[in-house]
Amino acid sequence: MWTAMGVWRWRRNPLRRPTDLFEAWVAFAALLCVLLVAPAIGCAAGIRVDGTLQRAALEQRQERHLVPAVVVRPAAEPAADASADPSAQRTAPHRTQVVASWTAPDGSSHEGTVPAAEEPPRPGEQFRIWTDARGRVVGQPLDPSVAALHAAVAGLAAALAAAALVETVRRLVVRRLVHRRYIRLDRAWAAAGPDWGRAGAGS
Repeated sequence: MWTAMGVWRWRRNPLRRPTDLFEAWVAFAALLCVLLVAPAIGCAAGIRVDGTLQRAALEQRQERHLVPAVVVRPAAEPAADASADPSAQRTAPHRTQVVASWTAPDGSSHEGTVPAAEEPPRPGEQFRIWTDARGRVVGQPLDPSVAALHAAVAGLAAALAAAALVETVRRLVVRRLVHRRYIRLDRAWAAAGPDWGRAGAGS
């Protein structure tokens, strides 16, 4: 909208001021930046973030392993904090904790408290957990599709930030131009003011 309103200033007009033409060029340059430069910045940022996340996902898939674990017994429930808000305790998410044993990819045996399924498994039941090569419990590796989604969001955010920066610069330039116009108008009015309305003024 602001670009369309500024294009008319390009027309030959006896009332057109040099600053009007400059403002039109600023609007046109801002439009090009929003349509071309901002998407290019977003695309470059998205590709860069995607490459970083995909490498991280690949490393995690190579370093993390899904191993079977056997439930030994239910884990002891942590003591409730009397100072905590009871309503917050009721609404806090709860994950079943069990004491389980498992064998790491390097052959070492481990036992510890790990999160299990929402339904408490019975002793002797098997489930799978993610561990590193030494058997330490780790999180699930990053999925490549999730990494691509994060990269797309980062690229979009970069493009929007670039467009917002362009619009901010354009507004600052226009504001400066308007300020200069008012200064010139005040000077012209001060020069013509003493003779304003007098018969034969300027003759």
